[in-house]
Amino acid sequence: MRAMADPESPRRSRPERPGGRGGTGGRAPRRRASHSLEAVVAEAVALLDEAGEQALTFRALAARLGGGVGSIYWYVSGKDELVDRASDHVLASVLAATDRRTGSEDPVDDVRAIAVSLFDALVTRPWLGAYFLRDAELQPNGLLLYERLGQQVMRLGMAPRPTFEAVSAVMGFVIGTAADLGRTPRADADADGRDAGLGDVVERWRGLDEAAFPFVHLVLEEFATHDDGEQFRAGLDLLLAGVRLRASRG
Repeated sequence: MRAMADPESPRRSRPERPGGRGGTGGRAPRRRASHSLEAVVAEAVALLDEAGEQALTFRALAARLGGGVGSIYWYVSGKDELVDRASDHVLASVLAATDRRTGSEDPVDDVRAIAVSLFDALVTRPWLGAYFLRDAELQPNGLLLYERLGQQVMRLGMAPRPTFEAVSAVMGFVIGTAADLGRTPRADADADGRDAGLGDVVERWRGLDEAAFPFVHLVLEEFATHDDGEQFRAGLDLLLAGVRLRASRG
């Protein structure tokens, strides 16, 4: 788990608002744009979802909002802050979805539910994983989600180190798997997003020497027909079984 920004650290500087104290002497102050921070962030999320981070430019965003590029600087200091806020906007829905998934009889079940909800949000948004908890001040929902997951692991009664390691392992598995599955599909992917070239890979692997590649031949049919979501959940269950076993040792 990479280090998070200190929520108490100073905010990174933001340019003076047009017409503010940094404005020119006698020049009349510019009117504030009619859209809101919520509208700016929501449209940024829409752009990110449609075409990824490369499509999110202030020019494209201003065109969608119906204003000038400069008006966006009323709300954010630059693209970094905009994407951080967009990430937090999405994570608010994950927080809402997991609000009742705490305090059950089995904390591991709660950890699983939170992890699956986060995975579902990340896998459909390849841009999101790279910004999860990049800036704890601008992403309070991400920090709250991290805290929520951590509190469920705390209920297992482990020492601080294994508790931290368990949370880090779950977060790493969720974010890493979602990022891998959410990569831009090849041009020959079908309507379900499955790579149409998978069959070619399977046939090439089938032709490999079985003595040299016994594992590949063992799992070949499973690989050819696997469901990515089911595979993620199976891997998560294996990981959580290890967490449960570690907790049972005291």
